[in-house]
Amino acid sequence: MSIQRVLVVDDDNLSREFLAEAAGSLGLKVDTAIDGRQALEQLSARDYDLVLTDLRMPGMDGIELVQAMKLRHSEVPAVIVTAHGTIEATVQAMRLGARDFLVKPVSPDSVRLVVERITHQGKLERENAYLREEAGVADTPRIIARSREMLETLSSAQRIARSDGTVLVTGESGTGKECVAAYVHHQSERRNAPFIRVNCAALSEQLLESELFGHERGAFTGAVKRREGRFELADGGTLLLDEIGEISPALQAKLLRVLQEGEFERVGGNHTLQVNVRVVATTNRDLAEEVGKGNFREDLYYRLHVLPLHLAPLRERGEDIVPLAEHFATRYAEASGRPAPSFDREAREQLMSWEWRGNVRELENVVQRAVVLLSGDTIHSSDLVFGPTPGVDRDRTTVVGGELLPGQLRDVLANRKVSDIEREAILGTLDSTRGNKTEAARRLGVTARTLSNKIKLWRQLGLVA
Repeated sequence: MSIQRVLVVDDDNLSREFLAEAAGSLGLKVDTAIDGRQALEQLSARDYDLVLTDLRMPGMDGIELVQAMKLRHSEVPAVIVTAHGTIEATVQAMRLGARDFLVKPVSPDSVRLVVERITHQGKLERENAYLREEAGVADTPRIIARSREMLETLSSAQRIARSDGTVLVTGESGTGKECVAAYVHHQSERRNAPFIRVNCAALSEQLLESELFGHERGAFTGAVKRREGRFELADGGTLLLDEIGEISPALQAKLLRVLQEGEFERVGGNHTLQVNVRVVATTNRDLAEEVGKGNFREDLYYRLHVLPLHLAPLRERGEDIVPLAEHFATRYAEASGRPAPSFDREAREQLMSWEWRGNVRELENVVQRAVVLLSGDTIHSSDLVFGPTPGVDRDRTTVVGGELLPGQLRDVLANRKVSDIEREAILGTLDSTRGNKTEAARRLGVTARTLSNKIKLWRQLGLVA
């Protein structure tokens, strides 16, 4: 919470002026009111971050003001200013909703301490509210990694986490970029501070600007009260900007300023706010290419590309496929209150043979569907239902060694297991290239690593020599 404007309420001129001067010495903007009724009028007219009110006043006193604020302005904290001998009334005011109290004579230091206390309390409340909405976001992510590629990425992430530099996580959609971003946060010195997420692709330009930087009351239609943005919520912690490549050029300029200067203004506001936030951005776009096209600011790209991390697609880290599938099977089985199922040999082979264009997200969906519909305790290849592979022409008839007519091809392949067909295609292509895996992979339209992973699995299963 950033306290900027304070309302001082006191019927005594000297006390009111002293309180206003003490608050002003802290750099706060101060308005004054002579009683509770005038204070409510001013609260309805503009936004305040804090109310300092005397306890005893003619007309509407401090207790009545606190009661009215609880009903109409509950988001604004109130602090009671009381004299000795009124402890019982002060306790009553605290029970009714006052956040704190000051005892006369009030010193500037005591006002400063109360402001700091209220600021800290507000920050904790907003963090807790955010975490309740984003269940699990504060949990340390569990990342399944067996492949050399993923283990090297996590090792780099641990080293990167020690610094405060901006991190750019790249990779295809569904590779787990958000999990790695959370991993960086939980390995850093900011692990006990907020980890706040924003999906830049899910919001329009105006909504995203408000989500990131907050807005003042009346900044646009529907802005009925001041709202803090995600940068303020993440102060002291980490802000994840998911799909950073989708933000508009205008927002790119504002984001660049925050990254360079650590400051910004809310939408519709003119007060500059300072924040200490580490930004981790993710994207499935080639930002360097987007810079060349004029879609992304070059200076912002270099500001983001301080500590890059790249996640290889799942098809290039085959050692992770079966462990990930087992992890998802256990998770969804436990959610259903049943023992974790196992995968038989053919199911494992089929998982390894699929291209996984949707990466880990696609694998999770396939396993979840299998677990939900499973009647026994073992997942067979027939339980695995794969969706269509984007970009694959299902009517293509080219095979190793020549061309077949569609009808002939169907006759040759009919009633045969997909895994057997794939294995024969790969082994036959390797024979025709005299064992050249790079050339065989090129002819088959897969990566050389995918080819190596499949052969390695078949050897483990005793299917090839």
